Amino acid sequence: MEVVMTIAGSDSGGGAGIQADLKTFQELGVFGTSVITALTAQNTLGVSGIFPASPEFVRQQLETVLEDLPVRAVKTGMLFSAEIIRAVANVLQAQSIQLVVDPVMIAKGGASLLQEDAVKALKDDLLPLAAVITPNLPEAEVLSGMRIQTAEHIEEAARRILSLGTACLVMKGGHWSDSHIAADRVYFADGRSFMMQSRRIQTRHTHGTGCTFSAALTACLGQGIDTKKSIITAKKYVQLAIEHSLELGHGHGPTNHFAYRRYHGESEVTVIEA
Repeated sequence: MEVVMTIAGSDSGGGAGIQADLKTFQELGVFGTSVITALTAQNTLGVSGIFPASPEFVRQQLETVLEDLPVRAVKTGMLFSAEIIRAVANVLQAQSIQLVVDPVMIAKGGASLLQEDAVKALKDDLLPLAAVITPNLPEAEVLSGMRIQTAEHIEEAARRILSLGTACLVMKGGHWSDSHIAADRVYFADGRSFMMQSRRIQTRHTHGTGCTFSAALTACLGQGIDTKKSIITAKKYVQLAIEHSLELGHGHGPTNHFAYRRYHGESEVTVIEA
């Protein structure tokens, strides 16, 4: 049994964060461990409170798990502060573990999940350690320091983000255009690239999609699957999770973490080579 880890915040509503990650790990057949960076009081309508863990306790959780269990891949989600980011980076830089960074900044309801001074720490300390980073469009704008409005802007933003040291960038397309097709663009530091296209599903139940995608990617990497295939599998996982909504809550409801296994991973995702 392969072991993976999520370093993220707790979502009391169960749709994102630690809860979404552990559900995804379970569904994809890996043993999930966790380091909790913050407690949140939230539901599908939004975040009403955040109680961060101390950087020292985050470090203690991380070191305690790593000294006992053979963690093969790690994902980070909500890290909240520069101090927590540095604590995580200081431990992981001494490890030979594949790292997926989901640069969580804003909740679906608009609440800020990353303090402003933490962006520099994310770029300077964590991204150089990452095997893959998975920003959505607003997060990519923050990391690249530019507005992204055209295909040319996407290419330039990708170059800027890859220059921070990460090996692979997945530019998620959920926020891009009003087209009936959602397109995710993938760029490698060695110059390779490809695109994934899928049907855009009209639903408000998309809470936790970013967490779920990055967790699925981490589960695959932890099983020794190559990066490209892991990304495509993660895309299929989250596509099915959105398509077969659970229809829970009065706001941005959670995705269906059980759908991938239930529908045998059969999802219409088209891969277009560059």
